[in-house]
Amino acid sequence: MSSSQTAQAAVVREIGKPWVIEEVEIAAPRADEILVRMAGTGICHTDTSCKDGHFPVALPIVLGHEGAGVVEAVGSEVSRVRVGDHVVLSFDSCGHCRNCKAHHPSYCFDFYPRNVSGTRLDGSHTLSGAGGELKAAFFSQSSFATLALAREANTVVIDKDLPLEIMGPLGCGIQTGAGAAINALRLKQGDSLAVFGGGAVGLSALLGARAVDAGTVIVVEPNAGRRALALELGASHVIDPKASEDVLGQIRALCGGVNYALDTTGIPGVIAVAVEALLPDGMCGLLGVPPPEATVPANMMSMLVRGVGVKYIVEGDADPQEFIPRMAAWYRAGKFPFDRLIRKFPFAQINEAAQASLRGEVVKPVLVF
Repeated sequence: MSSSQTAQAAVVREIGKPWVIEEVEIAAPRADEILVRMAGTGICHTDTSCKDGHFPVALPIVLGHEGAGVVEAVGSEVSRVRVGDHVVLSFDSCGHCRNCKAHHPSYCFDFYPRNVSGTRLDGSHTLSGAGGELKAAFFSQSSFATLALAREANTVVIDKDLPLEIMGPLGCGIQTGAGAAINALRLKQGDSLAVFGGGAVGLSALLGARAVDAGTVIVVEPNAGRRALALELGASHVIDPKASEDVLGQIRALCGGVNYALDTTGIPGVIAVAVEALLPDGMCGLLGVPPPEATVPANMMSMLVRGVGVKYIVEGDADPQEFIPRMAAWYRAGKFPFDRLIRKFPFAQINEAAQASLRGEVVKPVLVF
């Protein structure tokens, strides 16, 4: 393919303002790039955070980083992906730094320039629209568009019998939660886990815990509908933090404490409870986006006497080429019903879908094209 194509894309031109669907020009794929026609794309909290100014990105920009679709064209250097393949798009990585070589691409030394700079690494743009060039290449995809450019590193081929429209969230939100439990914390059969926040990431951690036959899993979540869903998905217990003045005491009363904890809220006070809930030699994984000035509110003496740790986890410490097919296989086997988290919306209803998620009415909105 030698020339650009037109596409429809949801553009953010002003912080805090709604997405506007516009006609854009998408560049032809370079030698190392893949052109994908979107079938569906999830809306992640990171997308809304960028749109609303809580995570700074340059404007105007096309966001979206949980895309799934059909390959339309591949560059001459692409060897593993073919035209017609069904694919899930995830985050980009260099493939050759120390962490990438050790199969930890979510800690790639080039992660931020490759995923959130708004351009290719060389500074060139992949999209243009009314008024000129647009920031794009978000997570090397910008999947809030009918067409997206990706790289082989972040393009994962999946079986064609899987429901393509809903598979995109496996590339970020579902991967982040399940991967945090399985890859980063290395949850094993019988281990106990407390999950703080029952949104898409937190409930995906629950699904991951159940996929590996973990023991007690407690979900702390103020939304009644999400607590009910957590129980349906296999939570041992749920706690409403708004109805309890002592969440830590409730966790200790239920099981004495937990081997592992995951915070998806980014709220310092919640993290303090998560760290204190750990049994000796426990680990607390942090996944939520915190306020810029926040610090970890843990008592160091308390941590010392229990030998516990705290770690921020990026993208579930997952290698998408390995972990996305593993989640898809669990889904096919009935062990990982992530579809229970999803509600589909037409692409034109992107703003309504995002608001429904922010109001807690939807766990994981997916836009279908």
